[in-house]
Amino acid sequence: MALAVGFRPNAGLVEWAAVLGILVLLAFALSWVSAAMGLGAKTIEAASNAPAPLTFLPFLGSAVVTPESMPTGLRWFAEYQPFTPINETLRGLLLGTETGSSGAQALAWIAGLTLVGFLWARSAFGRAVKH
Repeated sequence: MALAVGFRPNAGLVEWAAVLGILVLLAFALSWVSAAMGLGAKTIEAASNAPAPLTFLPFLGSAVVTPESMPTGLRWFAEYQPFTPINETLRGLLLGTETGSSGAQALAWIAGLTLVGFLWARSAFGRAVKH
């Protein structure tokens, strides 16, 4: 969609590979979190709808505007949630600008989400099997 509305990245092959890698790792992490939410749900409807709020988190980060331009409460949330460093890293890679520490923060968030999602899903699955 971004390309359709005029976004023109300057990324080379290495940067595109890094972007793809980050997006694959993020999808893997969110799959574990979603699986855990689904396993913990009481009904099929709840299982299918539980991960839906995750789709809005990128928009409450720096995906559209910088956190500095946000109201205080939203700015605090945007600065300390996982998608802001991920957005900043992807933006830096695609535009050929400096990513600073956002790359390491993005990978740390992705690793943390993967670990939490995996452990949560394993625990929820163990409880479901016992019943």
